[in-house]
Amino acid sequence: MIKSELVQHILAYSPHLHRMRTHLYPRDVERIVNAILGEIVAALARGDRVELRGFGVFSVRDRPARIGRNPRSGAAVWVARRRMPFFKTGKEMRDRLNSGEKKQDITVVAPAKANEPAAVG
Repeated sequence: MIKSELVQHILAYSPHLHRMRTHLYPRDVERIVNAILGEIVAALARGDRVELRGFGVFSVRDRPARIGRNPRSGAAVWVARRRMPFFKTGKEMRDRLNSGEKKQDITVVAPAKANEPAAVG
């Protein structure tokens, strides 16, 4: 899934926003997704850890400087220290992926007509 598909899924699974007279356009949802991803990247750049319960943990791992080998010539090459992003899945995600469960836990709420309660189904 790419970011534009994520935006479309959020719009498709958010009909309750129309009932609340909060109309989200694709550009608004894209801004929200970009803000969330941007904040995760900013936190990692500060060296913080980002934990999303049930989903996983984003963190940064330091890889020390070392002497590597050029695969073509075999010559020694200095490889600088690097900070690498790391993601560890949460227990709920691992359990769901390994159980073979294909259903989604998203409840779709049908938009209510005027003066009627919302139908959940």
